[in-house]
Formats: sequence, structure tokens, C-alpha cells
Amino acid sequence: TAIVCAVLKAPQGIGEPSVYHAVVVIFLEFFAWGLLTTPMLTVLHQTFPQHTFLMNGLIHGVKGLLSFLSAPLIGALSDVWGRKSFLLLTVFFTCAPIPLMKISPWWYFAVISMSGVFAVTFSVIFAYVADITQEHERSTAYGLVSATFAASLVTSPAIGAYLSVAYGDTLVVILATAIALLDICFILVAVPESLPEKMRPASWGAPISWEQADPFASLRKVGQDSTVLLICITVFLSYLPEAGQYSSFFLYLRQVIGFSSETVAAFIAVVGILSILAQTVVLGILMRSIGNKNTILLGLGFQILQLAWYGFGSQPWMMWAAGAVAAMSSITFPAISAIVSRNADPDQQGVVQGMITGIRGLCNGLGPALYGFVFYLFHVELSDTDGSGKGAKPNMSAIIPGPPFLFGACSVLLSLLVALFIPEHTGPGMRPGAYKKHSNGAQSHSHSPQGSGAEGKEPLLEDSSV
Repeated sequence: TAIVCAVLKAPQGIGEPSVYHAVVVIFLEFFAWGLLTTPMLTVLHQTFPQHTFLMNGLIHGVKGLLSFLSAPLIGALSDVWGRKSFLLLTVFFTCAPIPLMKISPWWYFAVISMSGVFAVTFSVIFAYVADITQEHERSTAYGLVSATFAASLVTSPAIGAYLSVAYGDTLVVILATAIALLDICFILVAVPESLPEKMRPASWGAPISWEQADPFASLRKVGQDSTVLLICITVFLSYLPEAGQYSSFFLYLRQVIGFSSETVAAFIAVVGILSILAQTVVLGILMRSIGNKNTILLGLGFQILQLAWYGFGSQPWMMWAAGAVAAMSSITFPAISAIVSRNADPDQQGVVQGMITGIRGLCNGLGPALYGFVFYLFHVELSDTDGSGKGAKPNMSAIIPGPPFLFGACSVLLSLLVALFIPEHTGPGMRPGAYKKHSNGAQSHSHSPQGSGAEGKEPLLEDSSV
């Protein structure tokens, strides 16, 4: 259905790039992974019966750190050679570990850690969307892509849990592998290139400088512009707890709160549906009514409330209520992506989104490891995997059932305080010199304007004062 919609909704048919092509790619990739939610929890505990939370955090931590190291290079290369080939590359390696789950669990966890080198699909997708949308359309388009991520998780965990109980985990893994292959075939056959030919170099031998491949280069550059620095600090402090939460929350629901596998799947579905509404309908209304910056602040406020509720909540109804708040907090990242991309030139969208994805990749490495370590300190272990949710309760404080979530709430509070100083731009007229290019690497080709003599000192985005 998603593929048919992409064909019908494309402006000039399947031959012209559209947001719907990006939507299908994201949907299929994460639908395949969503099917594996229940089997993955079982395999994780069987492979690491001791310190399950800690090992889960370390595995996702390695993957996240590798994504951080590779994101700038992938983004810069996509600016030079086009988006389609890198969409194919990132989707292939992100989904490569799926069939190994039943073949060899140890190889599965090893490959899933190493796949972080190319697990930066969102970076390329957001650059793809920026290529084909006008500035005033991007917040809505980014919201649609983010909502698709939520939509892919509405039914897939429930379907995976049902198939796992009825037919076994092997069938679920085969189905997920087939969907991943369908995604790859869709990119090969149906997804058109979004980067205009005139923005690409004349040959594939164009050099890429070390500065563009250096993951810490973008971190050094952000300090040259106050606006970018504030945005990146906001992203880091807000996404650090979110990344840790993604890596361990389903285990937490089953072990600490007592959710069954079916209830976990239903929880994901409900939060997914609410997130779709938040990132499509609500996001568009908020961006038009209160502006980009205030939308970010509102999303961060919801995230603080959500994490605090997770931390202090000990009853199932509290988790459901906090899940509804979590859906509203999902508007933050599309709003941040919009405020960043509208300050970038058309041929620099990959670098810009690569920078933000790099920050998120760093969080994907630190967040799961941090959560796993805090769970380990408070002796939260997984002792029940039969889906009943009736295993022995962990040894922890009765007042604070979820200590890592309270650490996360404090981090997001700091993020909110930083975001207060982000200047609110009203349009492109506010940034006459937006996103200066550098003279080295991919930006030195024929499509780049002739630079000045101080390219190395130019700010990443428009310089603005706080």
C-alpha cells in the first residue's frame, strides 16, 4: 500500500522524486525492525542472561558511536554523488543483521554493532527531502517522515508478537528479511535521484577532504556560530535520554511494570498513532501559530514531563499516560531539523543533516550505555522472558522505580534552558549569508561559488548573537 501511494502521490509519477519516496523507504526499514521487537528481547536475554540491560546498552552504544563517526562522511558524499546510492547503502547495512538473529545470535549482535557505520538513513532521508521541498514546506515534510517512523511501529510489533507466539520466531525473522529486501528493491527500481545534476561534480573521482570526513570537525565548527552551537547543545541534551530510552524501555516495561508481550505491542501501537497525529496535524498547526522556536520549547516541555512520569511511575496506567505525553514530545526533532535546514544552501543539506545526525549518533552511543550502567547500578536485571511479566521484582528504590529516566528529565531540562536562547528567525531574509561554503573537499567543485579568502573561519550557519 505504501509503495502504491508513493507512485500515485508523486508529482509527475514515479519518475520524479517526492517526499512519498522517502516515506516508503523509512516505513519499510523500520517496519521490518518493528516485527523483531519480541524475538529480539528473547534472544537478548538468552544470549546475555546476566546483566541484560548493561549488555543491551553496550551493544547499542557501539552502534551509536560508529554512526557518529560515519555520519559526516556519508552526508558529504551524498552531497557530491547523490542521495539514491547512499540510501541503498544505508538501508542495506542497517537491515543486514536481521537474518543473523536465528543463524547465530552472537554474530547478530556483533553485526548489529558494526552496522552503525552505515546506520544513518535519517541523515540521507532528510537531505533527500530538503532537495525536493521549498523552505516553507520542510517542517511539514520532516514531520511526515518522522510520523512515518512512528507509523511503522503502530502494527509491526503486534504482528511480530502474534506471529512469534503462533508460528515461532523463525517465521518473524524470515518475514522481516523479506520486507528489508523489498525496501532495497524499491530503492533500486522506483526511487529517483533528488540531487540535481548541476550540483554534482563532473566525475566520481572528485576528492573528499579529511575535514569533511572528520566526525569532530562539525563539532569544532559549531562553536564558530552561536545559533548552531545552541541548536547542537539542545539536540545533544534532549536526544541523549531519548536514545537511552529507546534501547531499554521495552525491557523496562516487561520487567519492572509487568507488561506482557501483547501489552508492550499495544503500547507501541497507541503511542505510534498519537505520534503520527502529533507530527503531522499538531506540528503543522504549532509551526504556523507559535513559530519554530516555541514549537521546540513545547516539545521539550512534554519530554521532561514524560521522562519524570516514567521515572516515578510504578503502575501500568501511569505508563500509558506518560506514553501519550511522549507522543507530543515527538514534535521536537522535526522542528529542529526545519530550523537548521532553512539556514542551509540547497547543495549543503547533506552536510547540515549529517551534522545533526552526527550529534544524534553520539547520543545513540552514550545514551544506551548510560542507561544500561544506571540500571546496573540500581540492580535492575531481566529475570522474566516468558511474556507474563511476573518475574521477580528488581532490587531498587520503591520511590524511584526508574532512576535513568529521572537522569534523562534533568538532561532535557538543561536542553530547554539552552533552547530559550535560540533566536527565532522569521524567514530567509533574516539570513542573507546563510550557510557559507568551505573551499575544500566536495564544496570546491564547479557547482560551488568562488569562495573568499577566509573560508576556514566562516560560520557554519548565519552568525547571530544571543
